[in-house]
Amino acid sequence: MSRQFTLEYCITENWYVGRLREVPGVFSQGKTIAELEENIRDAYALMLEGEEEGLPRATVYTKELEVAA
Repeated sequence: MSRQFTLEYCITENWYVGRLREVPGVFSQGKTIAELEENIRDAYALMLEGEEEGLPRATVYTKELEVAA
């Protein structure tokens, strides 16, 4: 079974850094967009394996942060 998610990413210092918008805590990076896609799929698969083994899902925290414009 496959699912569709939104990959949000940016390019910083020649790295593609991304996360799955709908799955908090699943993020990765790669030197190319193809490598990022492969790595993010691996990260998602590892998260699913952990849930199947009864491991707790990572707690994702949010915090409001003020930054200078």
